Amino acid sequence: MTGPKLLVIGGVAGGASFAARARRLCEDATIILVERGPHVSFANCGLPYHIGGEIAERRKLLVQTPERLRAILNLDVRTNTEAVRIDRDRREVELRDLMSGRSYIETYDKLVLAPGAAPLRPPIPGIDREGHFTLRNIPDLESIMTWIESRSARRAVVVGGGYIGLETAEQLHRRGLEVAVAEALPQVMAPLDPEMAAFLHAELRANGIALHLGDPVAAFESPAPGESAAASVVMLKSGVRLPADIVILGLGVRPETDLARVAGLEIGDAGGIRVDEQMRTSDPNIFAVGDAVEVRDAATGAWTLIPLAGPANRQGRIAADAIFGLPSRYTATQGTAIIRVFGLAAGCTGANAKTLTRAGIPFEAIHLHPNSHAGYYPGAKPIALKVLFCPKSGKFLGAQAVGADGVDKRIDVLATALKAGMTVDDLAELELAYAPPFGSAKDPVNLAGMIAQNVVAGRMEVAQWSEVSDGADGAPFVLLDVREKAEVEAGRIPGSIHIPLGELRARLGELPRDREIIVHCQSGQRSYFASRILAQRGFRVRNLTGSYKTWKAAVGA
Repeated sequence: MTGPKLLVIGGVAGGASFAARARRLCEDATIILVERGPHVSFANCGLPYHIGGEIAERRKLLVQTPERLRAILNLDVRTNTEAVRIDRDRREVELRDLMSGRSYIETYDKLVLAPGAAPLRPPIPGIDREGHFTLRNIPDLESIMTWIESRSARRAVVVGGGYIGLETAEQLHRRGLEVAVAEALPQVMAPLDPEMAAFLHAELRANGIALHLGDPVAAFESPAPGESAAASVVMLKSGVRLPADIVILGLGVRPETDLARVAGLEIGDAGGIRVDEQMRTSDPNIFAVGDAVEVRDAATGAWTLIPLAGPANRQGRIAADAIFGLPSRYTATQGTAIIRVFGLAAGCTGANAKTLTRAGIPFEAIHLHPNSHAGYYPGAKPIALKVLFCPKSGKFLGAQAVGADGVDKRIDVLATALKAGMTVDDLAELELAYAPPFGSAKDPVNLAGMIAQNVVAGRMEVAQWSEVSDGADGAPFVLLDVREKAEVEAGRIPGSIHIPLGELRARLGELPRDREIIVHCQSGQRSYFASRILAQRGFRVRNLTGSYKTWKAAVGA
């Protein structure tokens, strides 16, 4: 029996996972895996960590070698080979051997495109100067390491504050370089809302990273007299000049769709290859997976680009299933992700407030600051947690978390809840593992659900940090601080009045009944108690969600 001939363009996560799954489903298939670079299966997410030495051996980054894929999976692996064009009518692909320059034709029964995404290089003057690097593959990594060593680089500028940018900045710092990060947006990590990214800003600065936010690069220039820069001087729009011995460009990625576009395959509005739920393109004999394809956003339903390794692996598996008649489907992407920035982790799943606002989807948001495990057990660390949900139905829409411990656990639980279509009632009722070294009897996920339940049920109205970001002077509300005196003396929101929670019932006469009261404490629990007291005494009251901790981080106080 002869199986189908499957031609895969691109390895790494999507292409390699497809090829492995296809072989497990059909021993008789002919599977040809073509990769433009020298490595067909490598840990691209691990590349930054070799720069700083956390991954000491470069060979550890090679997930599989061509020789092992041939031996274990009987794959015809062709590295250093580029796909030049697709002839859909004849089911042929022109391939070019980049080592010899020889071009030849390969036929297929089914074609799988996994070209990935290429680093952005916008037309900024001087961007192609020597000493400027992107980090996508092992040859990029080798070039960066060689440059640092050969030029004795001491100062680095990372342009872009996304995943790759921050991970590389951390590792360059670990290597001993002086590091600056230039980001055109007013925050790092665009998937986070600004008040959550603010915790990372503080952590980066505390570790000596110079942050230049809201200040795009205008040009890369030659050093002026008196300046020393082995690569270039990074000129920001504000006029700030950042001499750099090495420049890392972490400006994001764009899907590599040229091959598909020229072949006449449908390209979506987001710029990626349009596929159905079985990863089939507009040509029924061609599939596409990974960073080059558009997917549905789980929260908004809109087409979007989510360049993450987890989705790419699942898409490769689903494409193989589809070819061999299995009913697997890829319905949507939640964008679940996590990053470590020095001593903090930041994770997210689902939609953030910016996305929901753009999509016109009604939502409410709550903040809380629980401990990673029982507070009485040594080593508990605070987690800043934000949960977004539908204000009427309580449907869970997304979450973000930042902290030194326990972030991954909570984001994974919340990602599972999002996939299951849970509500905030479900979050409150989840039965999660508890022992003092690992969690609390009321896990942070449970607490988030309980707080959100109160909002949906109308037992508590919340105010957001942005409503009091400039203080309460002249505001149409009274800002009430119910913390203890020592806490207030350590820092306060301008314009607030102070009545400790324990004295509130006896001092209600000091509060106006003709103005709304926004009450806060340190993290939100005591102010919730206060809001219940005030509401039941006839006051118009809202609780500042996340209270002083969220406000302080957001405004940089």
